[in-house]
Amino acid sequence: MLQTTLCYLEKDGKYLMLHRVTKKNDVNKEKWIGVGGKFEPGEAPEECLMREVYEETGYTLLDYKFRGVLTFICDTQEPEYIFLYTSDQFTGTPKECDEGVLEWVPKTSVCDLNIWEGDREMFRLLDERPDVFSLKLRYENDHLAELKIY
Repeated sequence: MLQTTLCYLEKDGKYLMLHRVTKKNDVNKEKWIGVGGKFEPGEAPEECLMREVYEETGYTLLDYKFRGVLTFICDTQEPEYIFLYTSDQFTGTPKECDEGVLEWVPKTSVCDLNIWEGDREMFRLLDERPDVFSLKLRYENDHLAELKIY
């Protein structure tokens, strides 16, 4: 099972979103997602988080909050455990991302973007629940076939 991190940076009522338009053969092609990526051998989730956020944005996290685990199952790729974080404390100079275009999007508009269907539920949980949650998302032919909240 693939292990990755996903982080939503927050500022002024907005999330930093990545429009995945650059990579070829990308399960997230044309979707808007947070920043993050795959674990390197021997990395803890937090080490992966810090490295990936810096590599994709130029920002160094000063603090972050673990929000939960997403179990992402898609019929076109290996299943994935995604360690989900948010952060409103970071520093640095923003840079261009080689995986797409970064844009600050009002939290109230995020669900209007081309996002994964299950991400609408994830954003609702991020907004409504202060505790850690687990969300299982199973997709068939790019459509949400199963959603479970724990």
